[in-house]
Amino acid sequence: MKTKNNMRKSLILAALVLMSAGCFAQKANLKKAKNYALQETPDFGAARAAIDEALTNEETKNLAETYYVAGLIGYQELTQENYNQLMGKGVNQAKAGQAVEESYDYWLKADELAMIPVLNKKGVEVPADPKTRANIVKKMLEYYKNQELVKYGIYLNEQRDFVGAYNAFKKHIAIPDLAMMQTEKLQKEMPRDTVYDQYKYYAAIFAVQAEMHPEAIELLNQLKDGEYEAISVNQFLYQEYVAVKDTAKFVETLQNAIVRFPSEPWFLQNLINYYIFSGQEQTAIDYLAQAIEREPNVAQYHLIKGNLDENQGHYEDALKDFDSALAIDPTLADAMAGKGRVWYNQAVKLNEAAATISDNREYKKALDEMNEVFRKSLPYFEEAHKMAPEERSYMQTLKGLYYRFGMDDKYNAISEELNNL
Repeated sequence: MKTKNNMRKSLILAALVLMSAGCFAQKANLKKAKNYALQETPDFGAARAAIDEALTNEETKNLAETYYVAGLIGYQELTQENYNQLMGKGVNQAKAGQAVEESYDYWLKADELAMIPVLNKKGVEVPADPKTRANIVKKMLEYYKNQELVKYGIYLNEQRDFVGAYNAFKKHIAIPDLAMMQTEKLQKEMPRDTVYDQYKYYAAIFAVQAEMHPEAIELLNQLKDGEYEAISVNQFLYQEYVAVKDTAKFVETLQNAIVRFPSEPWFLQNLINYYIFSGQEQTAIDYLAQAIEREPNVAQYHLIKGNLDENQGHYEDALKDFDSALAIDPTLADAMAGKGRVWYNQAVKLNEAAATISDNREYKKALDEMNEVFRKSLPYFEEAHKMAPEERSYMQTLKGLYYRFGMDDKYNAISEELNNL
């Protein structure tokens, strides 16, 4: 009987030894991976092979230390690339950036495991591995201050990998909000433009370029009430809502932007265009009237009203609108050209009407009347060309008018200007 008990104890002891040996073997993989990464001549391939075994083994795959070491490999590879650059050997930006992202992702998992509550000897809940969190925080802070993910994002953007660029920037701007970083109190916002907002803006633009509409909309909404590139942010936000066919949101974006940026006509023009093309022209006119009442000295509003009145055939009103715009801003070439266009388009209609006349005498009379109206447009386009000498549309119109009236010298001169643009 005694012999049987001794045998049972021996078997249990052997089993415990085997279990300990298995765990020890996987712990050895952690040590091996760390040594490969930290040795004087690192072997990152061998380090990753060793850590991969630990990441899949039941004994070590749920340890914070395992994921910390996995991240440490990428961190050391980045350190190696930065050293190569310092020594004038050049840097492999793709490898460096991938190493940063790899370590970042592993460390998020490591911190999650490190902060799982466990009971200490006194029966009080405490984090499982606070030391690992402390080590990660130091390195994450280094990544943030050295802008390692920003560098990688810029590189990916240059490669036209907009999804990758977005992901890199998004990870950078997420660092201050990570639970582990709250003790560092990283500053994100100030009364004026900040680098943080700048990077958030770039992340949004990468999302726009990648057609990641929900992601772009989320970031742009975070920036729309700020100061950094405020006009551009709201323009992109409008366009993203258009892309996802959210009419209510893009109309709301335009309406809010008109109030915030009264001297920027882009928003009002797009809102009015929406109302016009959706069969709500009167709403467009009413909205513009409200805008002019609110901001009577914005030349662009009068210019837009002139365009609307012209479209409706209210030519006298259109001319008054353009005059009002020029009274506010005498350099507004579009308003000057608008006056010319009022006469030019009337002449075009007269030309269309003349084509239906069969009587030669009446036809000639109609042509003379038409040319007289065309001639009225000429000085306005000439003045607009002086105001904006590189605007091709004015030059093309002038070229046609000079040809119509046989003004050869001016025709040749404007043709040469067009060819030289």
